[in-house]
Amino acid sequence: MISFTQAASSKIREIMEESGDDATALRIRASKVGNYTFRYGLQLVGDEEITEQDQVVEADGIKAVFDAQSAEWMKGATVDFVEHDGNAGFQINNPASEPEWKDPVAKKVQLVLDERVQPSLAQHGGWIELVEVSDGVAYVQLGGGCQGCSGAQATLSEGIRHAIIEQVPEISDVVDRTDHGAGTNPFMSH
Repeated sequence: MISFTQAASSKIREIMEESGDDATALRIRASKVGNYTFRYGLQLVGDEEITEQDQVVEADGIKAVFDAQSAEWMKGATVDFVEHDGNAGFQINNPASEPEWKDPVAKKVQLVLDERVQPSLAQHGGWIELVEVSDGVAYVQLGGGCQGCSGAQATLSEGIRHAIIEQVPEISDVVDRTDHGAGTNPFMSH
């Protein structure tokens, strides 16, 4: 169901030992914030905090606890611990967060979003999803810190649109389908 890399298992055991609490397991929560974008929560818990409704899985020496919905969304996921440029943290590679496009143009657009756009938006707590490609137009949805951000239109027109059109010649325009008025935590307020 879920696996932990050696680095993640070691770090989780280290944190459990340092906590001094009666932590015996790691609760993992997945919240779906887009069509295939997730936010994850990791929390050390003791046996008394595990309920009958929880699913408990022993993986790579770690007892992982999930609510039913999180367990469904986390099938096949791998938890890793990564260190890069002085930053460190847990990274979850989840097959449920990887859209599978049959259209080759949509696949190209998705690759641009994943490799060139998403990392920049993530620095501000944002994310982007490709909704569809139709008649040479890529329709996208922004979320997190990008939803309701006063700079979203500039980011779309000057950054995202340019990156997609430059890399995918079949695309002539990029249209934002985000309901920016529903944003609850914009990076920059109006």
